[in-house]
Amino acid sequence: MKIKALFIGIAMMATALTAGAQGWGIEASPEYIRAITAKWQGERFENGRPKVSDNLIERLKKIAIEEAWAELMKLGYQNQFEGDWTLLHDTEDAVCAGRVVTAQFIPMRPDLEDAIIAKGKEEGRAWEQKRTVSWVISTLVKGDVYVTDTYNKEWLGTAIGSNLGTGVFNATGNPMITYGHIRDIQRLQPIEGFNVWCKGFDPSYMRQTMLMNYNHPIRIGKAIVMPGDVVLAKRGGVIFIPPHLVEHIVVTAEFTGLSDEFAEEMVKKGIYSAGDIDSVWTDEINKRFVQWVRNYKGTLPMSKDELERYLKERNF
Repeated sequence: MKIKALFIGIAMMATALTAGAQGWGIEASPEYIRAITAKWQGERFENGRPKVSDNLIERLKKIAIEEAWAELMKLGYQNQFEGDWTLLHDTEDAVCAGRVVTAQFIPMRPDLEDAIIAKGKEEGRAWEQKRTVSWVISTLVKGDVYVTDTYNKEWLGTAIGSNLGTGVFNATGNPMITYGHIRDIQRLQPIEGFNVWCKGFDPSYMRQTMLMNYNHPIRIGKAIVMPGDVVLAKRGGVIFIPPHLVEHIVVTAEFTGLSDEFAEEMVKKGIYSAGDIDSVWTDEINKRFVQWVRNYKGTLPMSKDELERYLKERNF
């Protein structure tokens, strides 16, 4: 019986290994992406990646990193932020927001590179010059943000130069983020509208680094990043928001702005004192605020439906 069980175990292992080999691809499969992003219930791309709306992404740009970070911490997502970046254009208004495409680069190893090149050839990728660095760029679409982990390698590990940077911007219309270095900044800087969050600059080409896969979970410094996450990058750092939480993060921040506006108005009019407003609000203040926001005289940052859902969730 033990011998029979051993043979059965070996057969099962062989079957699993064969299935794994047959299912291997440079890009994660749609089934895999759907499985690891199962909390997202909205629209998806054909490859399974969550497709958060352009409207939410535009509204996210107005939100402070700290506001998004604080709400994610409350929800238990404590590993979504990475700081200490070098920007291609380090301006006060620097901002990047969009749907993440992840790429994992690793140190070059000839036998593994040969296997990856062979797989790329099978998948119809440009394999002739072993330039795996360009494979992901050719799949990017408008609204994407290309996020690469090149494990902060400097010499012979730069993620982009002017040619690839132009390709990224033409495809996405967005900046990119790399946990590593870039080259050719004199030619990259004149690309109007393009920016890069990176760890530094180096003049060398990528020659000792190779693409392992893309649209898999990756690590960007202290943060974990998933395909379809929505990134918000500003001078203060970069935060990666799970797609199913983007609307909540955006509306919460917008609602906080409305409550601050209400508080200032009430104090200026002498309806409540600064002490009243700066304490836990009474039922009377909460009721007055709900009435004020429902009759808001300006243009609300969120839709009426989003507002009513939020008021119900927060039980005002």
